[in-house]
Amino acid sequence: MAEVTEYYPQIKLKEVNHDKDHIHLLVSIPPTMGVGKVIGIIKANTARQIKQKFPFVKKVYWGTDSVWSEGYFVTTVGANEKQIRKYIEEQGKKDLGQTLFEID
Repeated sequence: MAEVTEYYPQIKLKEVNHDKDHIHLLVSIPPTMGVGKVIGIIKANTARQIKQKFPFVKKVYWGTDSVWSEGYFVTTVGANEKQIRKYIEEQGKKDLGQTLFEID
């Protein structure tokens, strides 16, 4: 992920964490870049790095350039940034009810 922000300094990774089979990112992008474009940049760069670091992955994902699924979920943060940041920080930990969102 550091390489993404090195080559694309306008993409700000504010929070990154993962669970067993997925990743959560809190990303700030400029209005001049489309969300799909940023997702493509992140997926392409991280897939390349994963394949370089773990050569066996090339065999597992033979015939494709990516290790990521085609889809993604995106939402805007707005006033809930603190709550979303906490949710991302808690990924991979035992569920202690952190997935229950409070509505103000």
